[in-house]
Formats: sequence, C-alpha cells, structure tokens
Amino acid sequence: MKLINCIKREKEETSILLRSIPSTVVTLFVVSVICMNLLANKTLVQNTWIALDGGILISWLSFMCMDIITKYFGPKASNKIAILASAINLLTCLIFYVASIIPSNADDYTALNEILGGTWFILLGSTIAFISSAIINNFLNWIIGRAFINNPDGKLAFATRTYVSTFIGQFLDNFIFSIIVFVGFAPIFWDGFHWTVLQCAMCALTGAVAELIMEVLFSPIGYKILQKWKKNSIGKDYLCYINKDGE
Repeated sequence: MKLINCIKREKEETSILLRSIPSTVVTLFVVSVICMNLLANKTLVQNTWIALDGGILISWLSFMCMDIITKYFGPKASNKIAILASAINLLTCLIFYVASIIPSNADDYTALNEILGGTWFILLGSTIAFISSAIINNFLNWIIGRAFINNPDGKLAFATRTYVSTFIGQFLDNFIFSIIVFVGFAPIFWDGFHWTVLQCAMCALTGAVAELIMEVLFSPIGYKILQKWKKNSIGKDYLCYINKDGE
C-alpha cells in the first residue's frame, strides 16, 4: 500500500511540476538535449592531446536550464525534467531511425539516412553521461546554494552555485561520454578510430571550461528569469504541494 501511495504521489507531483515550469525553458532544455546528441556524432578537433565533439556547442544550454530549474523548484524537479528530456530524445532517435530505414526512390538519401539513423553506442553513451552528470549537477547546485544562508537569492549565490556545479557537471558529462564512446566502442565499430584517455580528459576539461564561459556570459539572463518567476509567483502550485508536508 505504501508503494502504491508513493507512486500516486509522485505521479501527481510530476503532473503539477509539468504544469508549473514555463514551457519555454522546458522546450529549450529538451531541444538542447536532442541537438547535443546529434552534434556528438561529429569530432570537431582532434590531435595528440585534445579532442572535441560537436556537442560542446549546445550542452551549456542544457546545464543552464537545469541550474534555473534547480534554484527555483529544487534538484528533484530538475532531475525529473532531465529524465523527461532524455526520454524524449530516445523517442526522437527511434523516429529518426525508422525514417532512415524506410526505402525511397525519390533521391539518394544515403547521407541523410546515416545522420538520422545515428549510432547506437553514441546514443547509449550520451544518455548515461547526461543523466549521471545531470543528477550530480543538480544536487551540487542545491548543496552549494544552501551554504548562502544570509542571501540565498542574491547574485553571488546564484553565480557561485551555477558556475561550480556547471563546471563539474560538464566535465563529468564530457568525460563519461568520451570514455564510453571513443575508448570503449569506437575502436571496435569504427575501424580502430579512438581517443586516448588523455584526449578524453582534456576534452572534458576543455569542454567544461568553454561551457563555463558560455554559462558566465548567459547566467545574467538566467538570474533575471528567476527574478521574474519569483515576482510573478510562477510555479506556486508545485511549491505549495511539495511544502505542504514540511518537505
């Protein structure tokens, strides 16, 4: 009975959450996750000590959205949205794959089919890396925020929790993905093509720095969004729901 009640509560809580978070943020988050997965198929830079894939161009947006949601709704809410985005990404990849295997005599769609069909181990690696790093990012963001007792809603508190959690979260996302894809599977399925562990680490570090810079540039927008949400009492139903039992 406890398990059933818990499931019902989680279902109700999630339903209220999805009605409470402004759709623009959720949409940007989901789209960034889908684009990140597609762009990860292309290596942008590779030499003896560093390698970067195309996902670096958009992944900062995913983490900025998570940081905004975590600050306003809490890490649990942000984790749920991250899982939702991953699920939508998987569904999108499935639809793309089906489209890629449907034959057509209208034109030569070989190149397009290769893009839409994707690579299963890239999808696996990106999903594992994203969910793992998202959970770590969200809870780290929340823990750092709790240290600012006097002014938890100030600019310093927001910047500190956002920059630290983003850097660590982005590093782990890039590193886990690189190890799984370019060290684990690529040598087997891509005719020996691979990255070294050093390249993975440098990719993760360089990517984290680059994405942190993007976060620094755009975080003022995130802070203004939070201030506007607070002023307009956005998500009041969800916040009341999770706090009604003293949570």
